[in-house]
Amino acid sequence: MRTPLVAGNWKMNKTSTETKIFMEQFVKLLKGQEKSEILICPPYTSLYIVNDFKHNTKIKLGAQDVHWEEEGAFTGKISCNMLIDSGCEYVIIGHSEQRTYFNETDETVNKKLKKALEKNLIPIVCVGETLEQRDANQHKEVVKNQIIQGFKDITDIKSTVIAYEPVWAIGTGRNATPEQAQEMQSFIREIIQQLYGKEIAEQIRILYGGSLKPENAKEIFSQPDIDGGLVGGASLKPESFYQIILAAE
Repeated sequence: MRTPLVAGNWKMNKTSTETKIFMEQFVKLLKGQEKSEILICPPYTSLYIVNDFKHNTKIKLGAQDVHWEEEGAFTGKISCNMLIDSGCEYVIIGHSEQRTYFNETDETVNKKLKKALEKNLIPIVCVGETLEQRDANQHKEVVKNQIIQGFKDITDIKSTVIAYEPVWAIGTGRNATPEQAQEMQSFIREIIQQLYGKEIAEQIRILYGGSLKPENAKEIFSQPDIDGGLVGGASLKPESFYQIILAAE
């Protein structure tokens, strides 16, 4: 049985002061009996605040990106060791916004994934197609290539999480239907089975990310191959994020 994971990706939102206010409110909502694993991925400047609040809760801490080098002249980047030192257990790799705006490629995803696994950080590897690719009926080919190239030369992915994020459904208010989401999640699991075998395919968690909100989360999460969500805007408010967590249980 795969434990649901509900991850809040705050993107470039919340100052350290705003993070403190959020966490004070959010931890009060938690009952301690939540079945889902709860993950918050704030900006780097707020990692230490979430880390301070997560003790004695089911909250895990993650980062939104990482560099593949240990250290060096890489201005503006952050290493696995820095994330671990900040209390991180997870890291998002290959988010569509990194691919779209900051020249992330399958090759750099592969480098980051290898380093994260080497350092025992749990990677959440994002894959997904654009609207043009879906309309051209290329969505399965695109996602398959992202997985094959992103996971190149990696033999052990037991701890890895995959997040399917249709790019056309992120921040647009437009959603993949539950059926569309399930079709792609099932397809991703089939690819993992081809690459790594049935046992790994059955245990790896595949999240859905794309305009998830309390109103649609339960229907999305009810699909058999959807093991939780990578939540954007709806994770910025304690109550809406908590309602999505409850929908996964």
